Amino acid sequence: MRLLLIEDEQTLGSALRDHLVSEGYAPDWVENLTDAEVALKSTCYDVILLDINLPDGNGVAMLRALRQRGDVTPCIILTAQDKISDRIAGLNAGADDYLVKPFDLGEMVARLAAVARRYTGNPNPILQIGDVEIDLARKLVFVAGKSVELTGREWALLDQFAHKPGATLSKRQLEDSLYEFGAEIESNTVEVYVSRLRKKIGSDLIRTLRGVGYRLEG
Repeated sequence: MRLLLIEDEQTLGSALRDHLVSEGYAPDWVENLTDAEVALKSTCYDVILLDINLPDGNGVAMLRALRQRGDVTPCIILTAQDKISDRIAGLNAGADDYLVKPFDLGEMVARLAAVARRYTGNPNPILQIGDVEIDLARKLVFVAGKSVELTGREWALLDQFAHKPGATLSKRQLEDSLYEFGAEIESNTVEVYVSRLRKKIGSDLIRTLRGVGYRLEG
């Protein structure tokens, strides 16, 4: 899942980015609204994590402007402002959730996953396809009742498929879900991880559409 993290505090931003990577996400971290706008124009993100007080402006104002021009990318506000009036302002501007600093990293990831599920139209964290069960909330996979171990990248790819079952995803879309800005991507990266997933969860679950992309069947 490709994320845009907008946070100007170096220590916190670095910690959030590293934790998100360890959880299988692909976060792009920027420290101001100017860089955020550039990133949003060049990349399609699954979720935005947005600080409010930034060096070049207010995050709520940016979010309000995004919504006014029709951008519906899910957004979670991360801020030290804990007044009810601040929360109401953020939610009214178009935020989907609101986390007050300091917050638990595990809770942030859980809220992130919940917001992403709501935007796919399926809030249910369990996806059942034949004898394969995918638990999106706990990041667990079972085949015929037996737990299957996935690496972070394997999970990131499966998570992208599971949020859009039946939809055809291009190679570029899948690459974007695996890597943040600046990461080197091998030309056969997607093929390698699709092959690994097929070996672990079943060869028929992910279908290749030549020249188009891949689709999670069932």
